[in-house]
Parts: sequence; structure tokens; C-alpha cells
Amino acid sequence: MTEINCVLDAKASIGENPVWSIEEQSLYWLDTTRRAIHRFNPKSKVNRTWTMPDLVCSFALRKNGGLIVALGAGIFLIDLETMSINTIDKEVTDKTQTRLNDGRCDRAGRFWVGAMDLDKHRKIASLYRVDPDLSIHKVIDELIVSNGLAWSPDGNTMYHSDSRQNIIWAYDYDLETGVPGNRRVFAATNPEEGLPDGAAVDVEGFYWSAGVRGGRVIRYTPDGHIDRVIKLPVSLPSMCAFGGENLDILFITSAREFLSESELLKEPLAGGIFAIDAGVKGVPEPYFMG
Repeated sequence: MTEINCVLDAKASIGENPVWSIEEQSLYWLDTTRRAIHRFNPKSKVNRTWTMPDLVCSFALRKNGGLIVALGAGIFLIDLETMSINTIDKEVTDKTQTRLNDGRCDRAGRFWVGAMDLDKHRKIASLYRVDPDLSIHKVIDELIVSNGLAWSPDGNTMYHSDSRQNIIWAYDYDLETGVPGNRRVFAATNPEEGLPDGAAVDVEGFYWSAGVRGGRVIRYTPDGHIDRVIKLPVSLPSMCAFGGENLDILFITSAREFLSESELLKEPLAGGIFAIDAGVKGVPEPYFMG
């Protein structure tokens, strides 16, 4: 049985977007509705917090320092030390009906971010690509809740899910141009076992998906079959990322905002960050090259 440790009892409202910094040996993560970006050092147990001016939806570390951040409906460049904020586009998506959501960089350093319908049932959201020249391109439409972005170790396969459509897709990915093609169903998920939320890929090319509302993380083979299921002490895991000195620790964020009082009594660690020894290494998280 896999040992599961709560390394930070954060009690996050919506904990999301774990990103491991190899240089700092620390885990960046966010709390969406509390408008906060955090940096947690597993050795010292110190968790530093920066408050943002809007909902924090996703982010990536930049090669030249700072972050690219999706805030509400817009995309910005932010220096956490000075809190200087430079706008790329303050309204990428229609903020009256949608907001931005899951985001991650491809292996060439482009930032991808998807949106979600605020009502969570209409196919009105899209997936966007931000290139290093800071141009923004709408790539995929007719989404409800965009999630699950990840790339194979060689960068030639892109994974993407829609939590509300219970689908994880795989695409052939042109790493040179940043264009996905040949979309096919990678896995059709069972809602009772969790909706496909944030994800990560290991060095063997297996895809790890957080099953939100299912209380588990599922490892899929490169051809879409379930290889391993890890049950968690919380029902709302949101995203996973590899970290640690050897990149063999899987960190998992979670949420508590959607739980009732009685459910919270049963899940006292909801909103915490968990860690497991994955038994396999992850791939270093790419920087945004813009």
C-alpha cells in the first residue's frame, strides 16, 4: 500500500497548480478563491504567501524570473518579490460567463491555459496558447471545464481533459509550431471514480490524473489503460506534480470549498497538500520562455 503523507495541512479553499522549482527545492502552488500564490519548502516546512489582485487560476515559472499567471479572465507577468504586474491581456475570455483555469507549459516553453464555464455545463470555454513573444492564440473551442494539460517526455504528445465531459484527450503535438492535431479519446472516465482534473506525466510516459470528487489519483499507461489507482484521504484532489530532490515524489493539491460541514468532519485534511513516493521520476517542469 502506498504511504500518503499530508506535508502541509493548508486547508486551502481550492488548492491547485503545484509546480516544483528545482533551483529552490520548493513547491509553488495556489489557492484560487483566496487569491494567493504560495511557495512551500518541504524541508523547512516554511510556506510563504503572496496575495494576488484577482482569482488565481494557474501559472508557470518564467526562465528569466517571475511568473506568467492567469488571473480571473486575464494573463499577466508577475514578479513576486516586487509585486510588479505587467499585463499581457486583461480579458482573454468573457469574464461574465467564463474564467481561466488549468495551465502549464509545453516542452518548448509555451504557456497553455484553458477556461471554464462559470455555470459548469455549457460548451463555451476554450483552450489558449501563449507564445514566448506574448502573442495569444485560441486553439480549441467547445469546452466546459478545461483541465489536465500535460505533455509526454519527448513533447510529441499533448494531453488535455474536460472535467465535465469526463474525457481525457491525447493529441499529436508539433513541438516546433505548438500545434496539436489528430485528437483522440485517451480515456473516458467514470464520474463515480472522479472527474479528470489536473495531471502530470512521468519519465516512462505514464499520465497521472487527479480524480476530483473521486478521492484518488489514477496512473494511465501511454495507451490509456489504468495502471494504478491511489486512494487519498480527501475527496477533492485537484492536481499533481513531481518534485523532491530526485523528482520522484508526487505532490497532490486538494480543495475543501465544495464540501459540507458534515463532509469536512470526515475529511479534516481537505485542502491539504499530500505527497507519495511515486516509485518513478517525473519530468522537470518547463519554464515559460517569454
